Amino acid sequence: MRVGLYGGSFDPAHEGHAHVARTAARRLGLDRVIWLVAPRNPLKTSGAALDLAARQTGVARLARGPLMVVSDAERRLATRYTIDTVRALKVRFPGVHFVWIMGADGLGELHRWREWTALMREIPVAVVARPGASLRSRLSPAARRFAAARLPSTAARRLVATRPPAWVYIAAPWNFASSTALRQRAGAEPPGMC
Repeated sequence: MRVGLYGGSFDPAHEGHAHVARTAARRLGLDRVIWLVAPRNPLKTSGAALDLAARQTGVARLARGPLMVVSDAERRLATRYTIDTVRALKVRFPGVHFVWIMGADGLGELHRWREWTALMREIPVAVVARPGASLRSRLSPAARRFAAARLPSTAARRLVATRPPAWVYIAAPWNFASSTALRQRAGAEPPGMC
């Protein structure tokens, strides 16, 4: 099986997240996309505006279709960091070809993740274009450090079976939905916060 892992706090989940998941599923030829709803984001100093159950419900409304699966694997595995979750899933499902899915804004922040270089060496990564992040993400520390491991977008279907480090940048029509904008409209976050 070819399975995409799409992790995040999804606080709140929005159509931009669904756009990334659908684009990756189609362009990578995936059998499943597992949305890993994180109990909490270690990079955010304040807690999630929505609790885990509410965020899972929000994701379930968007993750429609036979390829999409909503999971609380990080809670059940008691993992806090992406690298630990990926390693645990690879051990439990050795016959599955996994790929990590993220929006371009995530690639711009990847160098802040725990053991980010180990993550890039552990699992292939698909990066889907997001508004306002395309250039910044392609010039990010992660993109520069792993420039030699970048595949052309025409090789996207090969990515899942490629030995890491390997990543691809997938250009796609932009979807302007943003969790930050939604939280600001709801009054949960002052303007300018990430």
